[in-house]
Amino acid sequence: MPAPRFTPFHALQHRNFRLFFLGQGTSLVGTWMQNIAQGWLVLALTNSPFYVGLVSALGSLPILLVSLPAGVFVDRVNKHRLVILTQTLSLLQALLLAILLWTHHIALWQVAVIAVFLGTVNAVDTPARQAFMIELVGREDLGNAIALNSSAFNAARVVGPSIAGLLISAVGLGWCYFLNALSYVAVIAGLWMMRLPPWVRPRHEGGGWERLRVGLRYVRGDRRVLALVTMIAVISVFGFPFLVLMPVFARDELRVGAAGLGVLMAAVGIGAMLAALGLAAFGPRVRKGALLVWTGPAFGVTLTAFALCPWFGLALLILPLCGGAMILNTAVTNTLLQSLVPDGLRGRVMGFYTFMFIGMAPFGALQAGFVAEHLGAPTAVVIGGMICAISSLTLWGRVPEVPALR
Repeated sequence: MPAPRFTPFHALQHRNFRLFFLGQGTSLVGTWMQNIAQGWLVLALTNSPFYVGLVSALGSLPILLVSLPAGVFVDRVNKHRLVILTQTLSLLQALLLAILLWTHHIALWQVAVIAVFLGTVNAVDTPARQAFMIELVGREDLGNAIALNSSAFNAARVVGPSIAGLLISAVGLGWCYFLNALSYVAVIAGLWMMRLPPWVRPRHEGGGWERLRVGLRYVRGDRRVLALVTMIAVISVFGFPFLVLMPVFARDELRVGAAGLGVLMAAVGIGAMLAALGLAAFGPRVRKGALLVWTGPAFGVTLTAFALCPWFGLALLILPLCGGAMILNTAVTNTLLQSLVPDGLRGRVMGFYTFMFIGMAPFGALQAGFVAEHLGAPTAVVIGGMICAISSLTLWGRVPEVPALR
């Protein structure tokens, strides 16, 4: 009997993944609405690019501190129930911010404290969701599931900021937070509806610190894994902060306001979504390691072009290219890591990936905010883009095993 023909949506044949995909797709729209609202709210409260970067950094700081031990924890617990808990806590923080805005009691310190709380939740949620994915689709469809998940993330990046820009202009910031809280109901409902086999507790492998050391030894001992997480850290610190500074570009450089900010973020999301769908469709036929050779430099070059762009219309042409290169790099890195890692170490390795991918973001947001405050947002993004391009070319030249990966 011939093997079933692969399709771009092959992972959706799994009922549990369909529930996860549809629920999370809805929730991510709300998440992007809150991301846009936070940057605009901090800028409105302080009129300072530095504080925009600082609050973003505070939101990522707990991931730097918690994600490694969280990976150990994820390997020991029922991931399904853990993700339900983290998503519920995320709902509550969004609802609280909406109430504070509507009652006119909002202050910068409250935004910062809630950002730290959400960052702590995300430090556990991210490696849990990443490690949970293989339980929904199995190893064979894992790459397709990751690519589809990335496409949903970036479709939300298109829809969420666009809605947020309109809401901020029309009815205020509070509705962005409230609708985000409401969106979490979809993913929580999907998680409860899943049919999963009974959870079996893994056998005991020593104390928490010993298990953490085992995971770190594995990452350090495999040149391919170490190179992948190192490059994602570089991109996190020097590349991704352009998103944090987007409110500054929208207001001060391109002068398009909140509605224009939503359009700029949507342009990034359109390119990223199309790239993710392309990866889902052609991933099995493409040598994924080879993609990393050019996506890093392409991301750096398009970042530089955007930062130097003086016109809103031209920026809307550049940003989809930037978003496409960005998501190809991150989705391929995630897929390769999950393909390389043994199942017993998955939570710990994805915790380390989260540590590098999101946990290093505070340094990126702080350095970008500092440079933008003193030299301007365009200079901050140009510096970051060039570092990403040069680091990618250098690293893959030194670790040729990664470009050879399929």
